[in-house]
Amino acid sequence: MAIDSDPMRIGVIVPMSQGDGPGRMPTWTDTRAFAVHAEDIGLDSIWVCDHFFYRPPEGPPQGMHEAWTLAGALAASTSRAEIGQLVMCASFRHPGLMAKMAVTADVVSEGRMLLGLGAWWHDPEYVAFGYPTDHRVDRFEEALRIIGPLLRGERVSFEGRYHQARDAELLPPPRRRIPILIAAKGPRMLQLTARHADAWNTAWFGAPDDRLRQGLADLERAMDDEGRDPQTLRRTVGLEVDDPDFMEPEKEGIALREATDHLARMLYAHQALGFDDAVVVLQPMNERSLDRVAEAIQLRTG
Repeated sequence: MAIDSDPMRIGVIVPMSQGDGPGRMPTWTDTRAFAVHAEDIGLDSIWVCDHFFYRPPEGPPQGMHEAWTLAGALAASTSRAEIGQLVMCASFRHPGLMAKMAVTADVVSEGRMLLGLGAWWHDPEYVAFGYPTDHRVDRFEEALRIIGPLLRGERVSFEGRYHQARDAELLPPPRRRIPILIAAKGPRMLQLTARHADAWNTAWFGAPDDRLRQGLADLERAMDDEGRDPQTLRRTVGLEVDDPDFMEPEKEGIALREATDHLARMLYAHQALGFDDAVVVLQPMNERSLDRVAEAIQLRTG
């Protein structure tokens, strides 16, 4: 199953929420050990998520560790893998603070940080902590118009409806242009991706399906509308991968649950669609699951 082009990079979400641990909230020791093992076996990137909590349709809310704190700690605990977020909620932090945190985390990681951003969606968090739920895409666009120039080392003056900046700059300045990833699927968010992003994410999937292909077509249309070269945008896809030896047979969902050789074929199929990265969320989140992904990568490229 050799691949002629450069192989798609593979990363993983780290355990950081109540549903990710062995029946309990993961400790920092758990999260660090998982990330270090992922790097040791050759995975390309390590990712965090950004929530105060997640409230499922049924059952109690699930707690989650804070994303930027973990990203900085992971940057200090690893040496090679890229550190990313799927994704930071633009509403939770002022755009100046978001940019400042990204630059500092990039210093800690020695140039391995990616800033993933989204307009967000989980209303229970907004209600619980008093964040406004109106005009989220408008607010997101204004935030991008401040964050992007700051990460390029520019001074920013901006007077928006929701955000303002007056001759603002980051000191010390960024050492490099930190890439911005946007998670997007709607027409306007895809337009903002084409205008402002270095990378795009769509999630969550198992095997490629019509929904994924439609998302790719919508992205291509947005890129064309903006007159942007499609080759200048990195494409990332989020995949759910369950270990069939550990999951209940009746579990429903879109996750890849088959044997390692099938997982290898599915990674190949996503690369064939033009994806540069796959970001995998594993169940269970343990070293055995990580090793299974590594075996699939070997089959895919062997």
